[in-house]
Amino acid sequence: MASRFTRLTTAVPQMARGYAAQASVKPPLTLFSLDGRYASALYTAAARQNALDAVERDLKQVQAIVAKDVAVQNFLANPTVSRQQKSEGIKALLNKSGKPHALTQNLFESLAENSRLDQTTKVLESYSELMSAHRNELPLVITSAKELEKSVVSKISDALQKSKLADGKKLLVSNKIKPDILGGILVEIGDKSIDLTVSSKLAKLNKLVTDAV
Repeated sequence: MASRFTRLTTAVPQMARGYAAQASVKPPLTLFSLDGRYASALYTAAARQNALDAVERDLKQVQAIVAKDVAVQNFLANPTVSRQQKSEGIKALLNKSGKPHALTQNLFESLAENSRLDQTTKVLESYSELMSAHRNELPLVITSAKELEKSVVSKISDALQKSKLADGKKLLVSNKIKPDILGGILVEIGDKSIDLTVSSKLAKLNKLVTDAV
C-alpha cells in the first residue's frame, strides 16, 4: 500500500487540459534533504490545488504551537510513541491550529506513519523557504549581541536592498540576538555572510598571535 507521503504527491485530482501547465508545477528550489523532500511534495500538491497560502497559514500556526509548548516538542521528538498515540497526538495538534487544509493533515499523517515526526520543525522551515523563493524573497538576518534600534536595522536593510547582494529580491529582515558575539554584527543574506562581529575579530587576532609564536 502506498504511503501517505507518496499519496501526498499524487492525491491531487487530474487537471483538465487547459490546466496542464499548472499540473506540471515544480518547487522554486531543489531541496535534497529528507525534510526538503517532504516540503517539496507538499508544495507541489498545494500549488496544484491553489492552496499554497492556506497550507502556509496552517504550518505557521502549528509552528507557533510547537515553539511554545514543551509537551508538544517532547511528543514530536519521542521515537517510542505508539502509532495510535501518534495518530491521536497529531489530531490534537491540528485541532489546536483550527481547521487545517486536507494537505496539511496528509503531511502530518505521513510524518507519523513513517516515524518522521521528529522532522516536523525542519519540514515547516523548508516549506517556508520554498514559499519565500516562490515570492521572490530573500532572508536577511542581522545578528547582534543585543537588539538593534529599528533605525539601524532599516539603514542596513535599505543599503543591502540596493546592492547586488539582494539580486533584485525583496529582503525579509530579522534581527537575531546572540550575546556571545560580544559586539558588532553578523549579516547573513541568502547564502552569503558578512562577519563584522567582535568575537570574529578576536578569533582572527588570536590566530595571528598563535601563528607568530
